[in-house]
Amino acid sequence: MEMNENQTNEPFRERNDFTEIREKLDLIKREVGKVIVGQEEMVELLLAAVLAKGHVLIEGVPGLAKTLTAKLLARTIKVPFTRIQFTPDLMPSDILGTSVFNFKTSDFEFRKGPMFSNIILIDEINRSPAKTQSALFEVMEERQISIEGRQFPMAEPFMIVGTQNPIDLEGTYALPEAQMDRFLFRIRVEYPSESEETQMLLNAHEAQADRQEARVSPVVTGEDIVRFQHALHMVHVEPHLFSFIVQLVRRSRAHPDILLGASPRASLSLLAGAKAIGLLRGRDFITPDDIITVAPPVIGHRMTLSVEKEMEGALPETVVREILHQIEIPK
Repeated sequence: MEMNENQTNEPFRERNDFTEIREKLDLIKREVGKVIVGQEEMVELLLAAVLAKGHVLIEGVPGLAKTLTAKLLARTIKVPFTRIQFTPDLMPSDILGTSVFNFKTSDFEFRKGPMFSNIILIDEINRSPAKTQSALFEVMEERQISIEGRQFPMAEPFMIVGTQNPIDLEGTYALPEAQMDRFLFRIRVEYPSESEETQMLLNAHEAQADRQEARVSPVVTGEDIVRFQHALHMVHVEPHLFSFIVQLVRRSRAHPDILLGASPRASLSLLAGAKAIGLLRGRDFITPDDIITVAPPVIGHRMTLSVEKEMEGALPETVVREILHQIEIPK
């Protein structure tokens, strides 16, 4: 049987309409944009992490609105939000909870800590010692907290946003590699442009005495977010893009400037992050550009530079971009 000239060998794929998701997420961007000027990349990656059920580490010097952006994002979603300030004397029970004796019932009852929330902002996450950091391992990976033989699953959606200052390191503790690997993205926040900083001043002047957070309103519910997360499984990925992801991650392990390359979890995170970016942009498929967009924030914190490169002040994300230039980008 002869094929018509309009027929192809490609199998038919039913398309998914993600217009509602894109419109709702655009509403979140507009609400955050009422206060935050610029930082579009940070906002987009935060939303992508929400869709991909990932956690985010935001790194930058003080005054770049790291904490404020996370708080505003949480405000746009109708879910419980908690902010925890990490300090050197913070204990695991301070964040997870502890058993308290109830004199009325003559029994111990568990009092939940601030980790029992939907969106948790941990300010200066690297100021807490290893004992408290280890308390985050289980909840970040398995989304549950185990205490005294009992398991407490976290309510969905669940997301941890950590912030840290890359230069003021006195009295801080470097995050363990195992914990760094549990963050979907590490977002490095840079200074705004001159025009953005000017607009920021104008916005602050017009707001006058109003609290900035009060200008932002909830636009989606937690149920909406969970539904959007389920839609991530319907995002189509062409077979050659799987090979592109694997090639990119494996190149990080063989690069001469890298002492320790990215783990296989980086491949999974690249896939999830790229699908979330595609969904954010209203598509039911991913493109090579989606993978390129998330590659630096996904791979950068999962590899270790050589001593020579570190002494030169190089950033892992810069090496990731070099690797991208060395690989043939699929069409």
